[in-house]
Amino acid sequence: MSTVTATGIHHRSYRGELALRHTRAEYARLAIVVVLLVALPYVLNIYWLGIVNTILIAVIGAVGLNILVGFTGQISLGQGGFLAVGAFTSAILHERAGLPVPVSVFAAVLTTATIGAFFGLPALRLKGLYLAIATLASQEIIVFAVKRWSWLTEGQGFLDVSRLEIFGWRIQRTMFEVQWYWILLVIAAIAVVAARNLFRTGLGRSFMAVRDQDIAAAAMGVDVTRTKVTAFAVSSGFVGLAGALTAHYTETVTWERFTLDVSVLYLAMIIVGGLGSIAGAVYGAAFMILLPVLISELSEAVEPAFPFLSTQLPAIRNAMFGLVILLFLIFEPRGLARVWQRMKDYVRFWPFRY
Repeated sequence: MSTVTATGIHHRSYRGELALRHTRAEYARLAIVVVLLVALPYVLNIYWLGIVNTILIAVIGAVGLNILVGFTGQISLGQGGFLAVGAFTSAILHERAGLPVPVSVFAAVLTTATIGAFFGLPALRLKGLYLAIATLASQEIIVFAVKRWSWLTEGQGFLDVSRLEIFGWRIQRTMFEVQWYWILLVIAAIAVVAARNLFRTGLGRSFMAVRDQDIAAAAMGVDVTRTKVTAFAVSSGFVGLAGALTAHYTETVTWERFTLDVSVLYLAMIIVGGLGSIAGAVYGAAFMILLPVLISELSEAVEPAFPFLSTQLPAIRNAMFGLVILLFLIFEPRGLARVWQRMKDYVRFWPFRY
């Protein structure tokens, strides 16, 4: 059915069943999103466009983490460390080895995927809290190496990355945020579509089978060992891409950008957005990046009436961060993706309640 009030979707061909969108309403929503994304650079100022660019990078990392946690059921607290691997790898290969940016970014993705697969080996024997502690160890090991290995930063503690240049084309200072927006939008869209299609393949379905019940998955012929390690590699590859883009976008790489706080932030993104949902990872990334910005804007607006807020802003941000996660876990564990689904169902079935 292709109407807004469709009571069911009935496929008459395999091609129709495999389509990413099945109704006219879905195509209409997609068209609206595309129009809004195309219009953003022309309606937002530089400040807000920079925040949107940060969201686009976060979307790639959140999608990668959701592949591991939401779809495979393997918890990870090493997101910040894997972001650091991608950032430092791409920056070093570009600045010191002289590799073109696309090549250095691709190498960073492969390197991060390999290291992620290595640190994913404990998942073969550990689950739950024990696996979380093991991945936390990977976070601390990577950050420790980045801080102490003076060769990485040549003793400066940070790396400067030159302005992005691809095949002779160079980012202009006056159009920095706008040009980066188009680059990041394309890459983020490709990452989202690739992740969405991943779970229409045998590999993606094996991820979900291991998440639901690894013993049953093994009984059906799924190689659980290979699946878990592959999930860590694929997830880390997405995260490495986000890290590499962060390096070239910010033009400065330092370990302070990849602490445990960043790992917790990305975990919050997929919890708030919705575990096991690619769209949820997008919603969660946007929500968690915008939350502290909106709190700051609100604090500035009410500061004349409540002057103490300016000194308490960091504490307020942390409190709101924890409160948001707690409220979602209590009232909507399936996150913003489920909230959006309920809204669509309400409109589709109105005036009925079923």
